[in-house]
Amino acid sequence: MRWLVTGGAGFIGSHVVDRLVEQGDKVVVLDDLSSGRREFLAHHLDAGRISLEIVDLTDYDATLPHFAGVDRVVHLAANPDIRLGTRVTDTDLRHGTIATYNVLESMRQHGVNDIAFASSSVVYGEGAPLPTPEDHGPCIPISLYGASKAAGEGLIGAYVGTFGFRAWIFRFANIIGGRGTHGVIFDFIHKLVATPERLEVLGDGRQEKSYMLVEDCADAMLHVMGHSNAPMTLINLGTEDTCSVRRIGEIVIEVMGLNARMDYTGGDRGWAGDIPKARLAIERLRSTGFEPTCQSEQAVRTTAALLLEEIVGSRSGTQD
Repeated sequence: MRWLVTGGAGFIGSHVVDRLVEQGDKVVVLDDLSSGRREFLAHHLDAGRISLEIVDLTDYDATLPHFAGVDRVVHLAANPDIRLGTRVTDTDLRHGTIATYNVLESMRQHGVNDIAFASSSVVYGEGAPLPTPEDHGPCIPISLYGASKAAGEGLIGAYVGTFGFRAWIFRFANIIGGRGTHGVIFDFIHKLVATPERLEVLGDGRQEKSYMLVEDCADAMLHVMGHSNAPMTLINLGTEDTCSVRRIGEIVIEVMGLNARMDYTGGDRGWAGDIPKARLAIERLRSTGFEPTCQSEQAVRTTAALLLEEIVGSRSGTQD
């Protein structure tokens, strides 16, 4: 099978590519490398197992040719930084909504019908029941990032209904792990490297969400795609528990072997558009026979150790 993975040089995308290569499939990666990194795919590129095309998905004419001969698309490319949308307000419109339209229309033009889409728990908005089931609605996002994901889901649904596409829409919890390039654990490590005695924490530290290892996320996506042939499959990916920002800070400080104090900026959320508490219902995922390998706190601890090694190692390499 020939797959096309948008954002395949990114954090989640590169792990999905790993899985596809392991099962012997052909993979084309489209990425503009704005947040993705070539080194995440270097082991596959050097071995000639995949191809990497540097493409800006907001440019339809540049996007269109790469879908020829493709069997399935995994659309992961997006703005990875939710907070960026509060400063550059067309970021998620261009890199989320418009890019998704360009992907779908390129698929239609080349007769490609299957798409897996990385959506997010933030589409549910604020005030959703916890844990949040897939049939909760109406979904009213409170961030521009969330709005772009909801718009992407709507566009995909329209192509399923109008053009006979088949889609798997995955609403992610917080996905964490090695190769991470943003997020609370990544930020905490960088802050503590700069000021080992003090950790600034956005909000009051009581924000709590579900965290899923990226390997579990990639495995779950491919598992669900292999177990559901419905025209549209909508499914949450996450864990059954949560971990607070305060607890994440404690774990990162412990993993780094420090004795830092935590200073809170105050308020019930880290930034405008942040949802303080989120936990997804995962019964639908479990009904397919998939079970995450670990829960939130272990995922956080594993990620902290991996990212610390990556961040400190990259700094040492730069100094050398």
